[in-house]
Amino acid sequence: MQLYRIGELSRLSRVSARTIDYYTSMGLIEPAKRSDKNYRLYSHETLQRLERIEDMKKDKYTLDEIKASLDSWSKVTPEEQISLKLTEIQQHLTKLEREVKELEPVIKQLKPRQAHRFYTTLTPQTAACIEALMLLMNKSSLM
Repeated sequence: MQLYRIGELSRLSRVSARTIDYYTSMGLIEPAKRSDKNYRLYSHETLQRLERIEDMKKDKYTLDEIKASLDSWSKVTPEEQISLKLTEIQQHLTKLEREVKELEPVIKQLKPRQAHRFYTTLTPQTAACIEALMLLMNKSSLM
C-alpha cells in the first residue's frame, strides 16, 4: 500500500500542507498510520478523498456539509454509494432543467441574428449539454 507524507500528499493533490493539517484537525481526513519518526502517513484513499473535498468546495459546499457527506459515504456500501451518487446527479439534472425552463422564454425572444451570435459563443460541450437537456424535457432542438 502506497503511503504519502504530508508534503507528497500536498504535491499530488495540489492542496497546501497547511490545508491538509486543517482538514486533519477537522476530521475530514485522517492519516492511515504514523512512521517510525512519528510522521503522519496518508493512503491513496486520502488522496481521492481530498479530490472529492476540493470538488465539493468548488460546488460551494461548506466544510461542515462536506464532512457530513463524507461521513455518510463511509457508512454505506458501494451499491448505496452508487445509488446516492445517481440521486445527486438526478437532483443536479432537475436543477439544470429548471434553469433551462427559465431561459426558454428569453431564448425564444431573440432575433435570429442574436440567437446565432449566442450559439456561436457556446463551447461544443455546452451546446451539447443544452441540447441534451432540451431533449430530456421533450423540447425541440435549440440549434
